[in-house]
Amino acid sequence: MDFDLTEEQRLVRDTARDFAAREIAPRAAEIDKSGRWPAEIVAKMGELGFLGMAVPEEYGGAGMDNLSYALVMEEISAACASCGVIMSVNNSLFCDPIFKFGTDAQKKEVLTACASGKKLGCFGLTEPMSGSDAQTMATSAEKTADGWVLNGAKNWITNGPHADYILVFCVTERPAGVGAKIKHTAFLVPKGTPGYTQASPDHKLGIHGAHSCTVFFENCKLPDTAIVGKVGEGFKVAMATLDGGRIGIASQALGIAKASLDVSVAYSKERKSFGVPISQHQAIQFMLSDMATELDAARLLTWRAAIMKDAKERHSMQSAEAKLYASEMATRVAHKAIQIHGGYGYSSEFPVERHYRDARITEIYEGTSEIQRIVIAASLLKA
Repeated sequence: MDFDLTEEQRLVRDTARDFAAREIAPRAAEIDKSGRWPAEIVAKMGELGFLGMAVPEEYGGAGMDNLSYALVMEEISAACASCGVIMSVNNSLFCDPIFKFGTDAQKKEVLTACASGKKLGCFGLTEPMSGSDAQTMATSAEKTADGWVLNGAKNWITNGPHADYILVFCVTERPAGVGAKIKHTAFLVPKGTPGYTQASPDHKLGIHGAHSCTVFFENCKLPDTAIVGKVGEGFKVAMATLDGGRIGIASQALGIAKASLDVSVAYSKERKSFGVPISQHQAIQFMLSDMATELDAARLLTWRAAIMKDAKERHSMQSAEAKLYASEMATRVAHKAIQIHGGYGYSSEFPVERHYRDARITEIYEGTSEIQRIVIAASLLKA
């Protein structure tokens, strides 16, 4: 594997780093405390091409590769994890499946608007009683003479309160009999469609600026042209989407860990105990060393998955490994960052407690750590 970044990749990374330092980091604490939606940052990310990075320019995207996407995601997330996941959802969970499975009309009308940042998308798979087990999904779509009628609910929909479109997965065939598997279909639903409503934003431990909500569908009528992919093949669309989405969340975790490490190194040089900076104490050095090593290891796993996706190689196992290790690594690194800061680490006046709260969700959304282990084991044990 070539570990050297191209000139274009370095340029986009440095652009993201500069933007994050100037316009995101100074607002991150306020966004977390107020829980406000960072509309001005989302708009600027759209202008920079960060909301449709791997989408071809003809459809409003930046036309870059997935490694560039991972690089930018890390920089944005290091400044503010909320901004990072807003970006990740629009790129990985919305634009990517519309580009891969959408019709020409869907690409022209919807993808172009969302990849360019003029509009925003979200992804509806999880339900109140159905998460990782898609066979228990309750949201349904029934065929009618002039289209489909959707009924059900999806929850924890990141970007949901502000999105213009949702890619929603419904049961369209429920065969009778023991062991018979239900079939799903993906639908593209514009906000404002009659029967499509939303609850108030969720209250969460972290990523306070990345609003999520429960979305309801009550006799929501859609035409056949709303189908993304083929009828009955929604599970395929969802799994392919999550393979790529896990690269985005792994990159978000990298950013959180990077921020935790950077502030810990700086603090250890300033804080003194027993007459010397705490960076001179071996206990602190060991923690910093472990943090840096784990971060580098996770970054290599994430880059490998992104490069494999760019090469159009199957990367389910590699994306799962990246997401699993990076997310758990971010929690460990943020934990050590608080320990290095001591009592100040527990204070909201310092950023590490925010990083700790933000890191925790990366082990849960877009497939829990347990699901990642199942995916990895399935790949290892496949005949």
